[in-house]
Amino acid sequence: MPTEVILPRLGQGMETGTIVRWLKAEGDAVAKGDPLFELDTDKVTQEVEAEASGILLRIAIAEGEVPVGKTVAFIGSEGEDVPDLTDVPQAEPPNPPSNSLLQAESEPHSEAEPVGEAAPSGASNGRIKASPLARRLARERGIELSAIAGTGPEGRVVAEDVERAETRVPELASNSLLLSRAVPPGEVERVPLTNIRKTIARRLTEAWQIPVFQLQASADMTHANALVAKLRERDPDVRVTVTDLLTKVSAQALMRHREVNAEFTEDAILLHPSANVGIAVAAPQGLVVPVIRGAERLSLTEIAAVRADLVGRARENKLRADDLEGGTFTISNLGMYAVESFTAVLNPPQAAIVAVGATVDSVVPVAGELAVRPMLTLTATFDHRAVDGAPAAAFLQTLKESLEDPGLAL
Repeated sequence: MPTEVILPRLGQGMETGTIVRWLKAEGDAVAKGDPLFELDTDKVTQEVEAEASGILLRIAIAEGEVPVGKTVAFIGSEGEDVPDLTDVPQAEPPNPPSNSLLQAESEPHSEAEPVGEAAPSGASNGRIKASPLARRLARERGIELSAIAGTGPEGRVVAEDVERAETRVPELASNSLLLSRAVPPGEVERVPLTNIRKTIARRLTEAWQIPVFQLQASADMTHANALVAKLRERDPDVRVTVTDLLTKVSAQALMRHREVNAEFTEDAILLHPSANVGIAVAAPQGLVVPVIRGAERLSLTEIAAVRADLVGRARENKLRADDLEGGTFTISNLGMYAVESFTAVLNPPQAAIVAVGATVDSVVPVAGELAVRPMLTLTATFDHRAVDGAPAAAFLQTLKESLEDPGLAL
């Protein structure tokens, strides 16, 4: 009997996933551990590996939303019979298609087209049929989907069609220019919600319902900046950043003030034994928060290496589900955009998040005299159900003091 390939559960609470595209074709030889297909979950787009070796005999579900545990393909010996696929229902792709993380809601079926008016190939009631990945690739590469001939089911545009279309960029650009000229001025552009945008909206709505409070403090970054510069000079292969230093001192402060390294539940407040610090990253697919686990036990250069790997894979859309799980605290840094201070929205179920602004030269009193110092503004948001004002203030004070004298934390 051939081996069934079932849709795996890649994270806690995952009930469905969206097959974006297959990386192997029917008839291809497959080795155990080979990437089989790309799967969108409510957190990441991840490659699913084969759990058996053999020939990919049949792909039961080419793409679309599929429940966890559903058979999506069969692997076996060449010529081996596969079960009757009539018992394996095809999952309809979400409409509108989406390349990311939350389960897409199906739009109601539109009315039938008038008799005698056929929809163009690859379109349904004027909407171009395309896979989620194809839409994303076309958007990123500036290619009009309407200018691509789809080779998927019912003329659907798939990722390979977009990649082939790149060889005809001049022609497509010309078509795009003509299309843009034909659009009436002032027309509203409709951008369908991706699954990750839906996830962000849902989580931010949840966060908005939590009673929170904010505290703000400014830190003199003279010694912190000098430390970062020395570490870069000593080890140029590992570029330590202010965010890495913030991660380290935050982790140390969380261990000292465990009531902040917490999570509120209906029955108890959970105090976590380790500081798993999440770093908010603006990735092409949307905001993600990969986690540096056990940051209190890592050196600055180790943190820098882990952070560089996570951020790099986030921007390439190659994070795994476990990269985003288990965070106990979050850092959101917008200093690189010259934002001096801002308030970050809580990342539930975590009890605290710190928003980091740009380091700005400011005139401040030093030993009774005025001096210019590089000042950094920290704005921390706390879940008031889990953390009271005094311990929150003590945590922020420790964070400020550790930045002003990193030796206290290192």
